[in-house]
Amino acid sequence: MKLYKSAKEPEIYYYFNANKEKLWMYRHKYYDASNKRREKKKSGFKTEKAALKALLEVKAATLRGETKHIENDNLTVGQWLDIWYETNQKMWKVNTRLQREAAIRLHLTPILGHYKLQKLDKITYEREFINKLDGQFNQSSIRLWHTIFKIAMNAAVENELISRNRITKVTFANVEEEKKELNYLSPDQLVTFLDDAKQNESITSYSFLLTIAYTGIRKGEAMGLQWRNIDFVNNTIKIERTRDDRGARSPKTKNSYRTILVDPVVMKQLKTYQKWCKQKLLSYGKKLNENDNTYVFISEYTAEPVLAGQSKRIVDRITKRTSLPKITVHGLRHTHCTILLSRGVNVKVIAERLGNTPDMVYKVYGHVLKEMETESVSLFSQSLQTSGAKSGANQ
Repeated sequence: MKLYKSAKEPEIYYYFNANKEKLWMYRHKYYDASNKRREKKKSGFKTEKAALKALLEVKAATLRGETKHIENDNLTVGQWLDIWYETNQKMWKVNTRLQREAAIRLHLTPILGHYKLQKLDKITYEREFINKLDGQFNQSSIRLWHTIFKIAMNAAVENELISRNRITKVTFANVEEEKKELNYLSPDQLVTFLDDAKQNESITSYSFLLTIAYTGIRKGEAMGLQWRNIDFVNNTIKIERTRDDRGARSPKTKNSYRTILVDPVVMKQLKTYQKWCKQKLLSYGKKLNENDNTYVFISEYTAEPVLAGQSKRIVDRITKRTSLPKITVHGLRHTHCTILLSRGVNVKVIAERLGNTPDMVYKVYGHVLKEMETESVSLFSQSLQTSGAKSGANQ
């Protein structure tokens, strides 16, 4: 292919393709981050103006030192997601790794993988990903996949593959759906729930659900409790691990390491449950030592630590029998927090109890705090009216 120099710009050329059509291209020489001589070229422009515009963008990026940006302009979203995952997977916890791998394989790459990483904009992302998934999956799942993709795009910015993350300001309009999925029970409903669990479920199931409801700990944290974490003298529970069917590991965050003061109702039940556990383990030729790493919650059938999937079936049975709103096990944690907030407990205290930050509490339970604010305004007004009425009566 013979090239002809442009009269306007030395790095712009024109040529004729097989169909005798006149097309334009640019060839820009520069030095990369290692001070190696490189050339960036691109052809197929219909006009000289379009080629010049693209060349100026490359030159500007070179002047800013964004040579990686230039060298990887053909990198697709799918290719970057593969690179990001392979580079970082060993640093992630097992659940995080599995969650991100599934999101990439099942949703992100199939839908977005063919787009050029540097060309994917907010409008295209919302139209082709967020809007297409809406109605097929629940809001919490879509938000999770969006969060994972946002993290991957931030990593692309850090690696100088893109100049900025264009999807950071994507918003989700369906706030009501989010509130609906934030499942929790009222205090009266919780009493009904726990009463039914005590009457109709095993002692393990009742003790497990009671502990979560009264402490607000996560399901995995409850599954990870060992008897040495239960302090019957000081009425406290120490959280230092989480567990699921894949095994035990460190808690979710640094804030998750904590010691919680527990209601005597729970400690009394756990003491009763401990006696049952000793008998159950003994029937299997095992002993329970309160200072060893024996897990608290064990199966009534095998004396092995409980499995993660069992609790969902138990909660579903209870809500069905009692006609209570359908909730998840995690909904008991939401219930614990919501009740404390409605009673005016300090957000910082609640955050420490849940193993969260105050910011996270405000973010997740903002609607409860908003309701409390509205109620406080009404109560203040009522107080003044009552005082005014008393004052008038005394006159």
